[in-house]
Amino acid sequence: MSKKLSLPQLKKYDISQKVIEALADSESRTILFSVVKKGATATELSIKLKIPLSSVYKKLSDLEELTLIEVEKWMISEKGRKFKVYKSRISRADISIKKPDPQLLLIPNK
Repeated sequence: MSKKLSLPQLKKYDISQKVIEALADSESRTILFSVVKKGATATELSIKLKIPLSSVYKKLSDLEELTLIEVEKWMISEKGRKFKVYKSRISRADISIKKPDPQLLLIPNK
């Protein structure tokens, strides 16, 4: 997926299955919902959640591609290194499976 989609476009382009798969992954879900209230860097997430940094970067990339997470801001370290602060674009996700096709409701993060 090369083009980023907005939350309203998620339903339009029917990528619900990819979103559900991301939410089913425990590490992705943990990362996504740990940055609802306050953004964090990949390194902070890795330390706090005890997930390898390489895995955190991969999960963040996948979540960003699905537009479930966004770069809240860029920071510059004392050594001049740039890094991203990530924040969740959703505060809740409801998945309902009543028919063959699941229903996905994403609640935007305010």
